[in-house]
Amino acid sequence: MSAARYAFSIPTDGPEEQTQLFGGFNAAGFAGLQLKGGQYARYLNEPQQFLDEWGNDKGTVAGLIYGGGLEAEGQANLRRVFDFAGAVGSEMVIFCHGRSRDSVSDDDIRGFARQLSALGAEALERGVKLSLHNHFDNPVMHRADFTTFFEAITPGTVGLTLDTAHLQKSGVFDIAGVVRDYGSFIDNMHLKDFADGQFKTLGRGEIDFSEIFAALHEIKFEGWLCADEESETGVAESLRASFDFIERRWNSHN
Repeated sequence: MSAARYAFSIPTDGPEEQTQLFGGFNAAGFAGLQLKGGQYARYLNEPQQFLDEWGNDKGTVAGLIYGGGLEAEGQANLRRVFDFAGAVGSEMVIFCHGRSRDSVSDDDIRGFARQLSALGAEALERGVKLSLHNHFDNPVMHRADFTTFFEAITPGTVGLTLDTAHLQKSGVFDIAGVVRDYGSFIDNMHLKDFADGQFKTLGRGEIDFSEIFAALHEIKFEGWLCADEESETGVAESLRASFDFIERRWNSHN
């Protein structure tokens, strides 16, 4: 059996929902959370305040999702996230490159790879991994973009967070093939469903996950399997439904 770990991610509306999430993910069966920006950004300059308010369970901050650019200000902001991640004990920072895919050339993508390689090396000095999240209308969007990007990185500096719904939204339907082709880079799977142009709770959309889980077993995946909940399902229901979905599908291939 591959030693994958289960994580969960969902936006929360205020401290009450955040308390429900932080207090409920372990009981639901998840080993970690991957926090949205709104759940940690106000603490970036006060990591001890975050720990004082939310505790020092490293599972709570297993991953930090950050979206931004790679201009000078964007890189400075990303470094602040690295510093915070190192201070609170996060394992990885998941980067969504907030630049439109329009008018981005292959040379641009190679340049972004070099920039992120340097930043990834800085993250490693803080004990944190940098993982690039593929995303609709971001530079790494189409299947060929993955090759362009990962052929240009410095090996070992940048991982891949592969998002199933963003692949399908981008017109990439052979998700299992992407898993097999880029498995050596994947350290984090964002599992979410998709239908009618909308993100859905796992099992409530159109994505066929059976082949995806089969491919993950083929590559002996040992990263995070993260239910990335971005539908309108509430915290408690999505925790239950997402864990049941992942546990059933993952174990069916063991």
